[in-house]
Amino acid sequence: MRKSGGGAVVLRRTCCAAIAIGLAGSVWAQQLPRSVTVGSNPPGTTIYTAASAIAKVVTDTTGIQMAVQPYSGATTYFPILDSGELDFGFVSSVDSLMSYQGPARAKPGAKNPYPHTPKFRLAMRGAPILVGILARKDSPIKTIQDVKGKRVTGEFPAQLNNANLIFGHLAGAGLGWDDVRIVPVPAANESVDAVVQGRADVGLHSINSAKVREANAAVGIRHISADCSPDGERRLRSAVPGLFPRWVKAGQAVGIEQDTCVIAFDFYLATHRDSPEPLVTAVVKAIWDNVDKLPQAHAFFKEWTRDRAVSPDVTIPYHPAAIKFYKEHGAWKPEMDQVQQKLLALNP
Repeated sequence: MRKSGGGAVVLRRTCCAAIAIGLAGSVWAQQLPRSVTVGSNPPGTTIYTAASAIAKVVTDTTGIQMAVQPYSGATTYFPILDSGELDFGFVSSVDSLMSYQGPARAKPGAKNPYPHTPKFRLAMRGAPILVGILARKDSPIKTIQDVKGKRVTGEFPAQLNNANLIFGHLAGAGLGWDDVRIVPVPAANESVDAVVQGRADVGLHSINSAKVREANAAVGIRHISADCSPDGERRLRSAVPGLFPRWVKAGQAVGIEQDTCVIAFDFYLATHRDSPEPLVTAVVKAIWDNVDKLPQAHAFFKEWTRDRAVSPDVTIPYHPAAIKFYKEHGAWKPEMDQVQQKLLALNP
């Protein structure tokens, strides 16, 4: 009888524990919204394609409908991402640094027109994106030094980071804004259009993007190699923190006729400081569990890996829910605590 009674007690405890777990799961589920939005660059860009792939993974695995909301450029949605009106956003490491630190701290090329976004928080560090300057295939411009004195798309009010990328190309070669004639355009797509239409000699876009392939089919384009010498890399990293050089071999992308040095920077999935922890956990878990499937959507995701999710090189602090998730999965190393505190101290 005692054994039977003890078994009954165990059974009751087990049932209670199961009920408690079920209730906790139910409460957790109730805290998740039915739908969320993720901001991205316009259709035709690599980032729009990437955002669409992430949104599909989240929608298919969490029950949360994640919708992609395209904008003319990332910095146009920075204020509403910072305020929480937008749930998530694809942001670059350089954009994030400029905006999170604000114009008082970050001024590459003596410019920082970014809105201040002290509430930015990182959900996951993603893959690097490769960007190159380009000219028409029939252009006499062959090297980065040939860009001197030419018409260059250098003002991007809708995509401020593109100005940093142009400046990085120039600075790496020992040039500056005074060495070129600036052609204002709203964003990267219009930068390519300006080259195709003959309004600019040099434009900029991500490597192998749909827009670049479109331009190549229309008139033929050629990417111009940046200066990837040791001195060139030093000048680049000094001019715009967060940028680094990458080599692309001949034939690996449209417009890459010979081994070409391009500029790279990381892209993040970001949220805001007050984003609910269950939501951030659900989104991060969805991507983490399905990261191996993402390269099917775009080659960009080949470097979107679990190993890259956490890094001391990030430019904004992580969201608390993301930190907890990465600790549970062994990705958050002890030295990251110091990185996190240093970043938080920039906007106390």
